[in-house]
Amino acid sequence: MALEQRLNLKLSQKLVMTQSLQQAIKLLQMSRLELVESVQQELLENPVLEEAAEYDDDVSKNELERKESEADAFEKAMDQIDVDAYFQDYLGDYQPQYQKGTFDISDQPPFENMVTKPESLREHLEKQLGLLPLNEAGFEIGMEIIGNVDDDGYLVVTLEEIAEETKSTLDEVEAVWRSVREFDPRGVAARNLRECLEIQIAYSEWAGTDVETLLLDHFDLLAREKYREIMSKLGIEREQLLEYLEIIKCFEPKPGRAYSPIPTQYIEPDVYIVKVDDEYVIQINDEGTPRLRVSPRYSKLIGMARKNDKEAAAYIKDKFKSAMWLIKSLDQRNRTIYKVAESLVRHQRDFFDYGVEYMKPLVLREIADDIGMHESTVSRVVNNKFVHTPRGVFELKYFFRSGISSAYGDDVSSLAVKEKIRKLTAEESPNKPYSDATIVKILTREGIEIARRTVAKYREELGIPSSSKRKRKL
Repeated sequence: MALEQRLNLKLSQKLVMTQSLQQAIKLLQMSRLELVESVQQELLENPVLEEAAEYDDDVSKNELERKESEADAFEKAMDQIDVDAYFQDYLGDYQPQYQKGTFDISDQPPFENMVTKPESLREHLEKQLGLLPLNEAGFEIGMEIIGNVDDDGYLVVTLEEIAEETKSTLDEVEAVWRSVREFDPRGVAARNLRECLEIQIAYSEWAGTDVETLLLDHFDLLAREKYREIMSKLGIEREQLLEYLEIIKCFEPKPGRAYSPIPTQYIEPDVYIVKVDDEYVIQINDEGTPRLRVSPRYSKLIGMARKNDKEAAAYIKDKFKSAMWLIKSLDQRNRTIYKVAESLVRHQRDFFDYGVEYMKPLVLREIADDIGMHESTVSRVVNNKFVHTPRGVFELKYFFRSGISSAYGDDVSSLAVKEKIRKLTAEESPNKPYSDATIVKILTREGIEIARRTVAKYREELGIPSSSKRKRKL
């Protein structure tokens, strides 16, 4: 078979993403905290960029338009940029001014006010284990027990497994385990809820009373809510049982959670929607985000680098392009978020005026068509973004919900239906709660066409138990 060379022409289309477009997409889908961190990192890496002082918005707008036009010219040829015109507002030698003798050690926060890492449950238990008179084998068993206690304070392995792991006898493991169970917090290292409450009530003022008898001897009846049978066995009345149940509620079913707090998550809204008279005003939250500009110190360096050092000129050129892309991308990001927020106000005006029950069904495509952008762009905007409204702080995704058919022609948002279900269950009689079928009938009378399984699904998403579990049994 002979080998030969051929020359073929092929016509094809290919999508090429420029570096500036990639940066704009990356910034658009960032949350506000991520954006601030990214800008701060760029300030450190790009010497051409610097944080500008506060200045008038009109001046800022005019200057940004001039920078954009010059950036377009810069893309064509670096030599065509009128550097003197660009830096005319900043010409002059830059001399930082320092004021000596202004530092005072008394201005620093006291040492005792500095925040430290909170003590974990494991550290708290290990500290108490070190106070026990244990030999080396016993200490190893205790460390193995503590290492297998979860965040709620329960032992997640069997004593037999600990004995096998530490090569000890079951009696040795059980002896150490009983000592660990008496550690603070009470009930830690229990294998189940009954054991957890058992040690807590043993060290309480209710030890040896009917409360302890109820909890330990009739735990299964208590779990199944067989209250009449419990009253019969203990020979008590309904009021007395209610009193005992209130006492039991004071015990901690998860002793470890005091040492495993959920970390605080701070939310900074990207957009503020404020009602002024009868209109809603949209404000982009730029607090804490540095205002960027090209450093005036590089105005003279660019001219000198062109003549004397081509490598330095290429470096400054690259950093200048990167700075202009970032400034332009940040401005485009704010404008896009503003357009999406403005469209949301138009589509969900009833929600802002009257509340959740008036939320309308909404999809990304409706917003995209309204503002003349692609659906993927809107998706990036609503990702990890929060909006502060007169009705609270919400994630932008909160406003996009599916719809349910209505007898009046207009679809109803699934969120509005959930709110109606929540209100119905909150206002129902404890002795005769609404079943899912009853809720369907009530919603149907209001013109909402919904299936029983959909009501059950929404109820579970709201964390509302079934009617049998909501019914008062005592």
